[in-house]
Amino acid sequence: MTKTTDHGWVRTWGAAPQAPGAAVAALDPFADATLRQVVRVSGGGSRVRVRFTNEYGTTPLTIGAARAGDRVLTFAGRESVTVPVGAPLLSDPVDLPVPGLARLTISLYLPGRVEVCTGHGRPVEASWMIPGNAVDARTLPENATPLPVRALISAVEVLPDRPTQVVVVLGDSIADGIGSAPDADHSWPDRLAERLAGICVVNQGISGNRLLNEGHGDAALARFDRDVLATPGLGHLVVAIGLGDLGISYAPRDPDGPLTDFLKMFPGEPVTADDLIGGYRQLIARARERGIRVYGATLTPYGRDEIFSVSGESVRQAVNAWIRTGGAFDAVLDFDAVWRDPADPSRVLDGFHAGDVHGSDAGYRALADSIDLSLFTKEL
Repeated sequence: MTKTTDHGWVRTWGAAPQAPGAAVAALDPFADATLRQVVRVSGGGSRVRVRFTNEYGTTPLTIGAARAGDRVLTFAGRESVTVPVGAPLLSDPVDLPVPGLARLTISLYLPGRVEVCTGHGRPVEASWMIPGNAVDARTLPENATPLPVRALISAVEVLPDRPTQVVVVLGDSIADGIGSAPDADHSWPDRLAERLAGICVVNQGISGNRLLNEGHGDAALARFDRDVLATPGLGHLVVAIGLGDLGISYAPRDPDGPLTDFLKMFPGEPVTADDLIGGYRQLIARARERGIRVYGATLTPYGRDEIFSVSGESVRQAVNAWIRTGGAFDAVLDFDAVWRDPADPSRVLDGFHAGDVHGSDAGYRALADSIDLSLFTKEL
């Protein structure tokens, strides 16, 4: 028998919050506008609530009106609410049947000025900004403009019709799906959700994120309680992060090179294999305190990327050897074996990469299809 939520709330979609200055993309200050965003849930349910976020905002955030699908969202019974600086906010539950893998439109009207917009800094397409209050508009107005990020929403939760469990993926840009077709749900966690029909998969990947040190988003060790352990219905964790730590640590430091400004965003001394292993052990220990099963993904090849170095590759091989044989994880997802080119194991196989460290649609599909689904149905 698997660990279930006994029909309690479960998270079905998520996007890890970031400060605008710690993200690949950000939203400029704005006022008197409606944000309309479409997300694809993983598991379905009969009721819905939405988690909004002002966690990196510098002033209180006033939501003048909000909708999920065709339902009005309220907050303690009121249609308007102010979210304090540094805080998230859950909407009241609303009766709204949502099938698994369905697309859900979330609209919110912001009457005041939003100076600093907490968001998830990966460019998205099925999201728009509309001048004024357009929450009730049934079709997309002609004056809508695309949003560059996922803005002010961090999670959708559902009340499932049957006991359900949640898988959280803690990762970097490879989990975030950089390199895949935009607005097509082709990241490997998206594909895993399709294969696991009925089990929720929440993607907490951040492009450019690292395990040990901040940079693009708080370090995984720092955001772990919020982005992973606080997830309603959490049963399994996939740890798929660490390549950015070693890749950036050992990247060529040519003062006149094209990476100079980029590398300045990531301070800290070069990490060792033991540093990364120590970080993994911390995540495992903290998750197991909650009875969570933890799976480790090996670090994928990055020989096609500008940050590649022989020293970094040596650390990657050492870390992968530990993930495979160290026995610390409950199971291993050997992504390196799926992607590596037999002719050059430091590089991703042709057809599976997007020209650099990231995957193509085919590459991400191959990662998801390599996962043994029985790992998520074992007794905890």
